Amino acid sequence: MPAGRRLACQCKIENDLVIDVPATSQVHNQLVRKAADNRVIDLRPPVRLCFIEVREPDMHEPSGDLRRVIEALEAQWPDRVSGPVSCDLHVLQQLQMALRQGKWTVTIALRAGCQIVAVWPGLKHQILGAAVDVGSTTMSAHICDMNDGTVLASTGIMNPQIRFGEDLMSRVSYGIMNEGGAAEMTKAVCEGLQQLIAGGAEQAGCTTDDVLEVVLVGNPVMHHLLLGIDPVELGGAPFALAVDTATEIKADEINLSLNKGSRIYILPCIAGHVGADAAGVVLAEAPQDGSDVQLLIDVGTNAEIVLGNKDRLLAASSPTGPAFEGAQISSGQRAAPGAIERLRINPETFEPRFSVIGSDIWSDEDGFDEAVSDTGITGICGSGIIEALGEMYLTGLITADGVIDGNLASRTERIEADGRTFKYRITDTVTILQNDIRAIQLAKAALHAGFKLLMDKMRIKTVDRVVLAGAFGTHIDPKYAMVLGMVPDCALPNVVAAGIQLVPERGWRC
Repeated sequence: MPAGRRLACQCKIENDLVIDVPATSQVHNQLVRKAADNRVIDLRPPVRLCFIEVREPDMHEPSGDLRRVIEALEAQWPDRVSGPVSCDLHVLQQLQMALRQGKWTVTIALRAGCQIVAVWPGLKHQILGAAVDVGSTTMSAHICDMNDGTVLASTGIMNPQIRFGEDLMSRVSYGIMNEGGAAEMTKAVCEGLQQLIAGGAEQAGCTTDDVLEVVLVGNPVMHHLLLGIDPVELGGAPFALAVDTATEIKADEINLSLNKGSRIYILPCIAGHVGADAAGVVLAEAPQDGSDVQLLIDVGTNAEIVLGNKDRLLAASSPTGPAFEGAQISSGQRAAPGAIERLRINPETFEPRFSVIGSDIWSDEDGFDEAVSDTGITGICGSGIIEALGEMYLTGLITADGVIDGNLASRTERIEADGRTFKYRITDTVTILQNDIRAIQLAKAALHAGFKLLMDKMRIKTVDRVVLAGAFGTHIDPKYAMVLGMVPDCALPNVVAAGIQLVPERGWRC
């Protein structure tokens, strides 16, 4: 049994406790569906490969190997050298062996035109970059070919910090109330990041030693914890950041086992709770370049909102909590096989039809029972609960103030009494309770308050375009987001769901 593990059946519970079920013990893996958003970009990677032929040493000209490597680099790749060339220590330690193994030909990884960060004997064709989004609930990575920007693999995991608290302020509180708590959370997120990148590299048919550049975004609390900075100052006004500029570190400074020359570039945070992920959305969508007023919403446990155009940009953060991702819902769950993710309700009979993760067949179609026989119907995830509430409102099952209409119980067996309120039964095991609706209303209210505050500040009533980003935002049907008031009034075709917006350094991007 791994260190630190105990058999639950042999433990006596004497006080409150937190139970963490590791992924290896789960029947069905959580699905972290964060797609890369491919775009036409100006590709200017910070690290370039340079194959060089190096002059052999000579008794009559006893110059060092590094000097001759730099001379060959400057002579054979003058367009890629932009200043005096220096070399990382680990490269210097490998250089002589690489030169002799490659018979005086080596491939150099040149960073920013002046820093040798890796060396291989002979010819090497490919190096990798990783674009990483560290979210409060989920983490995702896209592994890219640094030569042409191609996305080779995409992978995601649940943020291992969840066991310390579902939302950001719970984690800040954990750090305040527990000695060494911040360090625990830093260790957890760094281990998760290592697992994430290693999984992506394996999926791409490569190793972590091929990863030379990592670009990372995240909200300010995730940003600080990843860097080993205690986020206590973010727990109260004035929500002071330790650093609000872009940060660049070596991967081994946060104990990542990548190529020794790998660097991590972290986008800047904008304000106390408006982080690098919001900066990534702005850079990707570029609202500052046009006259149309755009509303960018990174929907997640902590929603980050940007509003504006070329004249002015405003940003805000709304603590929506985890309800949008299936938490705090009676039959809710995170996205996993068996979770209801799409739902429609017949306006005449009030009968539901739905689809679950892991099957493309809807519940009223032939073959559905066989298709879900392995997983069953286990609950309802975030996108499913949004569509369920939207359909219930459109069909009149719930009123404008979110109350399930008990008068309809005479017309359908799906409406059942639940104490002093009513519930809607989707299946024998999945129901929508009045408290579930209230949880979504609270999350929606936080989100609505955020963008309404920005719109009032700009003195506007409508926007020209709405972009829903983030893990959850990517999978929201814009129609139901508008029905529930999660976005302001806007022409439906102009409400779009975007992929995770990761904007790496100097132009290369997933």
